[in-house]
Amino acid sequence: MTTNRVKYSFPDGFWWGSSASGPQTEGAADVDGKGKNIWDHWYEEEPNRFFNGVGPQKTSQFYYKYKEDIQLMKEIGHNSFRMSISWARLIPDGAGEVNPKAIEFYNNVINEFIANDVEPFVNLFHFDMPYELQKIGGWTNRSVVDAYERYARICFELFGDRVKKWFTHNEPIVPVEGGYLYDFHYPNEVDFGKAVQVGFNTILSSARAIKAYKEMGQDGKIGIILNLTPSYPRSQHPADLKASVLADAIFNRSFLDPSVKGVFPEELVQILKEEGYMPEFESGDLEIIKQNTVDLLGVNYYQPRRVKAKENLPNPEAPFMPDRYFDNYVMPGRKMNPHRGWEIFEKGVYDILVNLKENYGNIECFISENGMGVEGEEKFRDENGIIQDDYRIEFIEEHLKWVHKAIQEGSNVKGYHLWTFMDNWSWTNAYKNRYGFVSVNLDKDGERTIKKSGQWIKEVSRNNGF
Repeated sequence: MTTNRVKYSFPDGFWWGSSASGPQTEGAADVDGKGKNIWDHWYEEEPNRFFNGVGPQKTSQFYYKYKEDIQLMKEIGHNSFRMSISWARLIPDGAGEVNPKAIEFYNNVINEFIANDVEPFVNLFHFDMPYELQKIGGWTNRSVVDAYERYARICFELFGDRVKKWFTHNEPIVPVEGGYLYDFHYPNEVDFGKAVQVGFNTILSSARAIKAYKEMGQDGKIGIILNLTPSYPRSQHPADLKASVLADAIFNRSFLDPSVKGVFPEELVQILKEEGYMPEFESGDLEIIKQNTVDLLGVNYYQPRRVKAKENLPNPEAPFMPDRYFDNYVMPGRKMNPHRGWEIFEKGVYDILVNLKENYGNIECFISENGMGVEGEEKFRDENGIIQDDYRIEFIEEHLKWVHKAIQEGSNVKGYHLWTFMDNWSWTNAYKNRYGFVSVNLDKDGERTIKKSGQWIKEVSRNNGF
């Protein structure tokens, strides 16, 4: 193929790949000494909350099939892949003995990646709190921050000689929203005060892991992965604009500002003070956060947030919620992914990258997740057994065009990772929506088949563009 057919070419060394997490792919949930995490526990308690009653025990069997999977990654042109380490596999109770079987597994996986020229990007926490630590309050309990820092140090020591891209957390606002506001993660509490404390302690744990990384003289980069949802106002009316600023402060800047700038957004602090929800912290905490910002930012982008001014006064009896300051706005004529119920707005990825360039020192970043979940993909499987997911190719292409435009304008974006490599278990949605370049057939012991999008990304990676 001649390169002159490439219309959108990307910088040399651009990271082409995908991302996944341990709990969503490994399976082997109670094998080889792994401890329980909150997902294992919640599934035991309420299996009915999970789509088709499918829990985290088996998932996509990466624990057993990692060699085959890494071969497939190489085959479809990956030069990088983000995985996560399961805290409860490595340290079954979260704070005590280290599990030698887990060390062996992660060493094997990392070595296999390197042998196949796929660089492992490793994330430490992806929603999977060890259950023994959740029993003492999870992120609401400061001692869990200490346990996390110890866990991070152990990981750097064990694997840091080969892993040069580390991430402290993936989408840290999600456990805040899911576990303490909107009832879609365990422990299913609705308590704004706890939500704030969880958010603060998570940021503190991230900064302390970064501090540890530097103290240990590690020679890679360490960052965080944030799901950024640009907050677009319904109109330029001052009340709509104010609503969008507050939504942005609550859902984006709450983690983005301390991670990159070392300080919390003033608008958010103001709300917490006025409403009486300031978190508890110790002297020195804010200084640790200020001094230990990220080297590298992962950006997960799926959909925008559209907001408008509040139309009705909140019920004074109802629990305090962030939407006390705005209402969600459904924009007429928006483009939708009907399977997931999410808006598709490709320009959002460009707006995020411009914002990072203009307001966050053009920090080195990459698109760490972007993707399209589709239900019932089997109906697109052709007579040769290939899922014809042209909709996914179009989705990726349209986002990459905007990433390309941002690069032309000087954005420091270094790569694009699709969520995800192979269809995986998606929390309470289980296998309802499929996201992968590679299909996983649960009825055939997790048989892997490359989809049309997987063949397409292979060419994109080879040509460093499309």
